[in-house]
Amino acid sequence: MTLQFSLSQQSPETNTAPCIVVGVFEERMLSSAAARIDEKSGGAIKRLIETGDISGKPGTTHLLFALPNVAAPRVLVVGLGEQKKFDAARFQRACTEMARALKGLPLESATTYLTEVDVPGRDGAWKVRSAALSADAQAYKYTATFKPREKSKSPEFAALAFAAAETANGALSQAAAIADGVRFARELGNLPPNICNPAYIAEQAQKIAKDHPGVSCEILEEADMRKLGMGALLGVSQGSAFPPQLIVLQWRGAGENDKPYAFVGKGITFDTGGISIKPSAGMEEMKFDMCGGAGMLGAFLAAVKLQLKLNLVCVVPAVENMPGGKAQRPSDVVTTMSGQTVEVLNTDAEGRLILCDALTFVQKYNPQVIIDAATLTGACVVALGKHATGLMSKDDALANELLAAGENSLDRAWRLPLWDDYQSQLDTGYADIANIGGKYAGAITAGCFLARFTEGYRWAHLDIAGTAWEEGRKGSATGRPVPMLVQYLLDRAG
Repeated sequence: MTLQFSLSQQSPETNTAPCIVVGVFEERMLSSAAARIDEKSGGAIKRLIETGDISGKPGTTHLLFALPNVAAPRVLVVGLGEQKKFDAARFQRACTEMARALKGLPLESATTYLTEVDVPGRDGAWKVRSAALSADAQAYKYTATFKPREKSKSPEFAALAFAAAETANGALSQAAAIADGVRFARELGNLPPNICNPAYIAEQAQKIAKDHPGVSCEILEEADMRKLGMGALLGVSQGSAFPPQLIVLQWRGAGENDKPYAFVGKGITFDTGGISIKPSAGMEEMKFDMCGGAGMLGAFLAAVKLQLKLNLVCVVPAVENMPGGKAQRPSDVVTTMSGQTVEVLNTDAEGRLILCDALTFVQKYNPQVIIDAATLTGACVVALGKHATGLMSKDDALANELLAAGENSLDRAWRLPLWDDYQSQLDTGYADIANIGGKYAGAITAGCFLARFTEGYRWAHLDIAGTAWEEGRKGSATGRPVPMLVQYLLDRAG
C-alpha cells in the first residue's frame, strides 16, 4: 500500500492529527514548530532536553503524549543533529527515522513539520518530495510470499501530511509517481526467482502498457533474438529451462520526430554464475541480479505517470544464468548482434553479455542518449561500498547531468574513469574481445567492454551492484537508481 500524501497549513499546536512531528537540534536548539509546541505546553520539550531525555542527536526520536494546550494527542520529536551541519542528507535521515517511528504506532495518519526546517540550498518543494519518498520507502512492506494474515484490528499508518504552502502540490505529484516506480522496482527485486522469471517480468511490462495509454510493449522471443544474431545474450540463456525474453517498452510523450531517451537494464532473474559457479554462501541474493532491469522499468513507469513530455524507450533483456548440459563453457566464443566476437573466459561475467546485445538492439530507435543500469560487478562494491552507484561515461556533459540528478535526489553516484588505457586488459588471442579484464579494475573493464558496443552514442553506464539491495537475510531491494533517473528525465523535460 502506497502512502497517501497531502499538504497542511495548520499551526502545530492546533493540528488535530493523531500525531504531529517536530524537529530538535543538538545544543538545545528547537525548530520553529517545536518552539511553538514547547511554548504552548509550558516548556514540556525544554524540560526533557534539560533532563537528557531528548538529545537532538541525529536519528533519535522521542514520543510525547497529551501535552497541555496541544490539540494532537501525540508529538513525535525527531533529532536533527548540529544545526550548522544540517544538510540534505541529514534531512533525509530525519525523515527516514520519523517514518520508521510512525509506522510502529497505532495510527492511520500524521502531520510532519520537518518540512518547515531550513535545508541549505533546497526549496520547499524539494523538502516535501524528499520527505514523502523517505516516508514511503519506510512504509513499504514485502508480503507477496507470506501466508495471508488476518487484517490487524490496530490502525495502520497510511497517510502523511506535510506542513508546506500549496505551491508544493507539484512536488507531491512527483513524489507519488516516483514512489510508485520505486515500489515497482523493489517488488520485482524482492520476489523469488521461481516466481519472477523472465516471462514474469515480461508480463509486468505488458501490464504497464495495458494500464497506461501512450505506452506500447513488444516482447522478443528466443527465435526473434536468433534472427537478430544476439549470440551473446542467447549464450547466457542456453543453460536455463526458462527461455529468454527481450522486453521493449516505449512512451511517446513528445513529437514523432523527437529522438528518444533509451534505458537498458540487466535482467538476470537468477545468477548461479553458470559453469563458473558462485560459492553457495550468499547465492540466494542473486535473485537481485535483475535489479538493473527492475530499476529501469520502475523509472519508465514513473516517467509515464508523470506524463513527461519526452520520448522514452526501455529495453530489458530478461535471462536466467544456470549451469547444465547445454550451458555455455569458459572458452566458448560467441558472436554478438554487432558482429564482434567475444571469448567467454568466465560465465559469471554474464551481465555484460546480455547488455551488449541489448545496447546494440536499442540503437535501432536512434536514441539521443543511452543509459544502462546493472548489478554488474563485485569490484564496484569493493571500490564504492553500498552508498554510491558507479557511473562511467566518456561524455562529460552526460556524466555531470547524472551526477547532478543523483545529488538532487540523494540517489548518488560517483564517476569512475573509462580511459582507453584499460581496453588492452580485454585483449584475447581467440576473439575480438574477452568478457573479463583480469584481476584489476574489474568495474572499469566491465564498463570498457560495454563501451565497445555504444560507439557514436551519448552513453552512460550505472553499476548498481552495491546500491540495488541491502545485504542480509532480511535485506530488501532499494529501488535505486529510480530516483536518480527520474530526476534526470525531469531535468530534461524542463
